Amino acid sequence: MHHLAEARERFEDLAERLVPYLDIKDPLADAVVESLAGMPAARRRDLIEAALEGDLHDAPAPLHDFYEAAREVPPWLNWQRLARAHQVFVRPGLLGGLTLGLRSLVYGYAAPAGNKPLAFSGRLQQKADRRLAETGKFVTAVTAIDGLRPGALGWQLVLKVRLMHAEVRRLVLATGRWSHADWSEPINQHDMLATILLFSNVFVDGIRLLGVQVTPEEADDYQHLYRWVGELMGVQPELLPATHAEATRLSEFILLTQGPPDEDSRELVKALLEGPLRLAKTPRERRRAERQVAISRGLCRSLIGDELADGLGLERDAHRHWALGVRTTLRVLETARRGVPRLNDWVHDLGTRYWDFTVKHGLGGVPARYELPERLSGARTGAAPI
Repeated sequence: MHHLAEARERFEDLAERLVPYLDIKDPLADAVVESLAGMPAARRRDLIEAALEGDLHDAPAPLHDFYEAAREVPPWLNWQRLARAHQVFVRPGLLGGLTLGLRSLVYGYAAPAGNKPLAFSGRLQQKADRRLAETGKFVTAVTAIDGLRPGALGWQLVLKVRLMHAEVRRLVLATGRWSHADWSEPINQHDMLATILLFSNVFVDGIRLLGVQVTPEEADDYQHLYRWVGELMGVQPELLPATHAEATRLSEFILLTQGPPDEDSRELVKALLEGPLRLAKTPRERRRAERQVAISRGLCRSLIGDELADGLGLERDAHRHWALGVRTTLRVLETARRGVPRLNDWVHDLGTRYWDFTVKHGLGGVPARYELPERLSGARTGAAPI
């Protein structure tokens, strides 16, 4: 926890109330991966797939308990609000994709303790483009209408990702190189809450920065959706905000107290932004990729602010002014959209097509399975492959 004096002045005793959650993991999911440890990867996959489809015949007791807990829909959940949240996600189309990649994920990688499990795994540097496509598949599934009803695709993917996190936690701790003093527990409750905020509150504020009009009611609906995602992901219910305003307060507190970006932050963000360069095969493709990376870097700076961008080593150049042009253009389009129902339907259809194409192209015909990792790949933190 950094800047505690300022945090106490702005947020009273929130730091003291959140600190204990840095040492709490996810007992239900951790019990599942422990019960599956030592099994062949195919057997683990088959047991999880069957259980999430409702076939618990061969499931070990922890997996059975995990499934039954996830089927309990809380009384506060309103499916109509989740359907309205779907519109908030789809409507921005490309701008939503840019916000997710250049704001939400970047904020996550900037956290010097929260990024350590990913840095240990080494997976972003090795398969950054694949991981981005899988993230796109995840968010489209969880925001789909009825996507989070028990048994639906989004519901299943949240639980698969939750088990992936638990297995990463188990593998990281098994290295003997994890520093509890520096980073608390890996993928702890505090950091899990932060991730939910990145995909909800931080996303909504990001599309607003680019000129997308989101009403207070729509923002609250979107937070309502991710409150349910958070519960399914294993975040303790008392941590999850019910409104956009509550989420904003928590986001501001976490950003203030997490500390400045470290070298892992800069490496992860560099890998994220330079994806087009890795795919370029000819000089012409490389020149085009360099322009694309420069524009992405400029938009990223606009979406996260100069102070954090400087800490992440992002260059200051003319490309940072792209966001101003986007906002100016979109302001006119958004005003027209709200007044013309047919145009609103067209924008929704265009956004749906964007996400369908982006996910399909990014996955390249190879399904996203969200399976338990078998080992870590190592990274600059000193973690060795296991």
